[in-house]
Amino acid sequence: MTDEGLAEARDGVGVRPLRRRGIQRLAQEQWGSGRSIWAADTGERELVVDQVDVREEAASEGVADALGVSPGAPVWVRGRRFVLDGKPVLFATSHLPSDIVAASAITQPDSGPGGTYARLAELGHAPVHFREEVRSRMPSAAEAERLALALGTPVIQIVRTAYAEGGRAVEVNEMTLDSASYVLEYDFDA
Repeated sequence: MTDEGLAEARDGVGVRPLRRRGIQRLAQEQWGSGRSIWAADTGERELVVDQVDVREEAASEGVADALGVSPGAPVWVRGRRFVLDGKPVLFATSHLPSDIVAASAITQPDSGPGGTYARLAELGHAPVHFREEVRSRMPSAAEAERLALALGTPVIQIVRTAYAEGGRAVEVNEMTLDSASYVLEYDFDA
């Protein structure tokens, strides 16, 4: 597996990739029942969010376009770094329209059981459709440092947009994953 780029050989360290279950993790019964979407992926493994940054800022042109707001419009940003089994594996930055989430638990470091999607549902904007774009690339120096990547390890970038009933985008989430730590799994009917 190491010669296929699926694992990194290190003395004394076993490598077990995280299986990211793309369909199951976003199912409403997952977050709607108060479970973290990560529970579909991690099982009994310990996942810790060790860095959280929540702030309001002006939407960039790309974020504004995805959310259907004017460039510079206020959006809430939730940045998080996830550590699995003591190793940073992902950082994610969510952008949410301020007119929907201002003064809600989404603007707090701990958004509560079920996370952002459960809070959006409470606000009357439950996600009913998701679109993810996936690509692989080499990390910037800052990304490599933040994820403690071995030299030459690419990252997987996933940009997920969540839509509420009526087609309004309610979140754009930009995720950067350590490619050596993940297997992307999509299981769906034909």
